[in-house]
Amino acid sequence: MEAMDDLNNFKVGSVPTVFYIPDFISDFDQNLLLNHIYAAPVSKWKVLKNRRLQNWGGIVHEKGLLPQDLPPWLTKITEKIRDVSSLFPSAINHVLINEYLPNQGIMPHQDGPAYYPVVAILSIGSPVVMDFTPHLSLSGSTSNIEDKDSIEGADHGNLPNYPPFSVALMSGSLLIFKDAAYTDYLHGIKDCEIQKYDTAVNAAEVIGHKSLIETHAEDSNAIHRSTTRVSLTCRVVSKVHRNLFRF
Repeated sequence: MEAMDDLNNFKVGSVPTVFYIPDFISDFDQNLLLNHIYAAPVSKWKVLKNRRLQNWGGIVHEKGLLPQDLPPWLTKITEKIRDVSSLFPSAINHVLINEYLPNQGIMPHQDGPAYYPVVAILSIGSPVVMDFTPHLSLSGSTSNIEDKDSIEGADHGNLPNYPPFSVALMSGSLLIFKDAAYTDYLHGIKDCEIQKYDTAVNAAEVIGHKSLIETHAEDSNAIHRSTTRVSLTCRVVSKVHRNLFRF
């Protein structure tokens, strides 16, 4: 795949800045990543109420990134993502790895102004449905770290020209969104094991791989999340500071 010319073939939905690439990495590469992720020391995990995560690349501060080098196994996959998309202004320098049990999700949120407005999410394990909900404005929010999950005061209602939409994320897939999809929408995953996918912008791709997913016994258009999902959220923090106290 040669960057942007071919990436346009993977646009999904009516918002023109959302790209979904199925089978971005092989089962073999997924297992390699999982081996590295679960080989990390217990202290690397941060436990939240609805999931646990690993932070790689350093600490995101309101004034920028206090960096740490990504390990080679993460650098390899982030370089592939950057080369294929050609959307990031520099090397991806921050990765959050989230682990979700079947009944766990993440509240609707925006990643915030600390990051360049492009995010790539690599999915491994159980399929899941990610919902995008329009909001009026988050320009006054001080939240710039995904761990904070929700943003209070956001308007979750429908807005003219900003229809809500969902994307089904299959194992091995890569979701990239930028610009309006990044700045004008919240994205989240419902805390439930059974998730409808028939209205997702890429529903046809899910239907084509029904043999690879466990559907709900009473609803063939719903995914039954029976296993763990791991995601890698890859971004660029534009401002990097070796010492945040030397301003």
